[in-house]
Amino acid sequence: MRSVLSTARRSRYNGEPMARRFCFDDRYYDRFYRDPHTRVSSSHELRRRGAFVCSYLQHLDQPVHSVLDLGCGLGGWRAVIARHFPTATYRGVELSEYMCREHGWQHGSVVDYTDRPADLVICQGVLQYLTASEARAAIANLARLCGGALYLEVLCREDWETNCDQSVTDGDVHLRDAGWYRRALSKKFTNVGGGVYLGRHSPVVMYELEKME
Repeated sequence: MRSVLSTARRSRYNGEPMARRFCFDDRYYDRFYRDPHTRVSSSHELRRRGAFVCSYLQHLDQPVHSVLDLGCGLGGWRAVIARHFPTATYRGVELSEYMCREHGWQHGSVVDYTDRPADLVICQGVLQYLTASEARAAIANLARLCGGALYLEVLCREDWETNCDQSVTDGDVHLRDAGWYRRALSKKFTNVGGGVYLGRHSPVVMYELEKME
């Protein structure tokens, strides 16, 4: 993803809340999510990723009755959840006031959003927009909100340098090493692979070699 604000313009907002530093408006979503020529991923890719995450949770016998999607954007995960967990409730939370107006999401930030825990928490493509202190607070908050499993996707420095298509990926973010996230997440979660983490309240019992750490 990429912010529509230039680096020069964004520098004026250093030290201010994230909502003041970024402008996730219609131009942003047109550029990175709607236009098939410039979008970072397709609905097909999301359906495939979602099928894996949901099938893996079903394999692990992780109950999913409630889902919290932090940074839900266009809300693509809502259809995925409806297909794989048709009785689960879905809550979409989004920082973008534009997206909240368009789709009726609850306005909030992963850094300090408060509500009851959910069986599955989704946080895709969000943490790279946060400063280090905000990201640490967000991970702690994700742990509080996670009543079972977390699906997390974050652009890391190694991804930007080696793995992603830079022509459609936002590099105007805080690029941190993957090790930084692993250390922060290991204090709160068990990494079970594929971007899936189990929180301390998950009933799943993992065999040792199934764990990633």
